[in-house]
Amino acid sequence: MQLHFYKYHGTGNDFIILDGWKSFPQLTYQQIGAMCDRHFGIGADGLMILRQQPDVDFEMLYYNSDGHPGSMCGNGSRCLVKFAREMGYCGTSAIFSAPDGLHTAELLENGWVSVSMRDVSQVEKLANGDYSLDTGSPHYIVWKNPDLVNVFDEGRAIRNSDSYKTKGINVNFVETSEGIVRLRTYERGVEDETLSCGTGITASVIAAVEAGKINKLRGVCEVKAKGGDLRVLFQHSDKGYTGIRLEGPAIKIFEGIIRL
Repeated sequence: MQLHFYKYHGTGNDFIILDGWKSFPQLTYQQIGAMCDRHFGIGADGLMILRQQPDVDFEMLYYNSDGHPGSMCGNGSRCLVKFAREMGYCGTSAIFSAPDGLHTAELLENGWVSVSMRDVSQVEKLANGDYSLDTGSPHYIVWKNPDLVNVFDEGRAIRNSDSYKTKGINVNFVETSEGIVRLRTYERGVEDETLSCGTGITASVIAAVEAGKINKLRGVCEVKAKGGDLRVLFQHSDKGYTGIRLEGPAIKIFEGIIRL
């Protein structure tokens, strides 16, 4: 099998994209994992397939780098929107379906891509002061200086703890300073640190608001991930968080042919 692939990144969170608009590639999880392998394949944090779907601009199918289907990916969705625009499958705005439902997107004048994220009505504060919430993918928030953390060891320990080892959870090490959120993330499915995680960035901002570390009345928060800068917009009320949008760059790296 020979496939034409495209590779994009959103603040260092990198993805293989396959165009399934006319024909849908049937891949095993072993083949997807092999393509994402950084030593023997193309190398990526995940793989996405863009597919036609009635009533929306396109459908996003997402797979983790281990080859298995994943949940919502914020940075991946922004990259897929940019790809869809460059391929002529949508305009400067779009509606698309993802593993957690429908999303809207917009290409901004500064070149960034803005994507809507699911509403969040439940944020759990744990006994140790950490937080847990779902922003399309489940996330665990630890208040620690991300520069002083062994993300792989500490993140892996929480992800594989008794509470989370069955379904897994993404682990974010977060610090706030002068209204800016800084973080590093251990991602399930990748089973390692990634340079950026869109749903984790969103979860970290919401947790910071809940903890009183970010002013909820501002409705916007600048974020510094290891791979670059992003922004989260939100509206807060007694019912939770709505109107959430993740904004940041989405950049094509290269394209090529791979033979499986």
